[in-house]
Amino acid sequence: MDDRKFERKLWDHIESDRTVMLGLTSDPAGHSRPMTALLDKQTPGEIWFFTSTENELAQQAAAPTPAFCAFASKGHELFATIGGTVQTILDRDVVDRLWNAFIAAWYEGGKDDPKLILLRFTPAEAEIWLNEHSLVAGLKLLMGRDPKQDYDDKAAKVDL
Repeated sequence: MDDRKFERKLWDHIESDRTVMLGLTSDPAGHSRPMTALLDKQTPGEIWFFTSTENELAQQAAAPTPAFCAFASKGHELFATIGGTVQTILDRDVVDRLWNAFIAAWYEGGKDDPKLILLRFTPAEAEIWLNEHSLVAGLKLLMGRDPKQDYDDKAAKVDL
């Protein structure tokens, strides 16, 4: 499988499942936080997060800051680590496009809530793994086939 197919699968799964673990590479403990990832067709290649100005990530990302996302699709068909930068921004057009009832529930002041801020994650590269379910691998092992051979084309490092 070529890198663009891996990339397309990554974007499709993020758009579908939305939860990533977002962290700053400068965190010595490597801590990350669950965040809801939103994709905006008008800013392709970027991942957006609604958050509060009180969020520690937001407070540390006034300028572009090296960051990472860890992602596992709900059905565990795809896993990824994504490196890039994150920065706080308040882009009213993006807020208007991505706003929905689930986001509104977190902000008492709605779109004008003084604590509302966006995090814009700009990915640079990703390592992506496609998962061959262990049941299939077990069956292949029983049939005398080496299941590791099937993983050769199930991982890729991609520039985003």
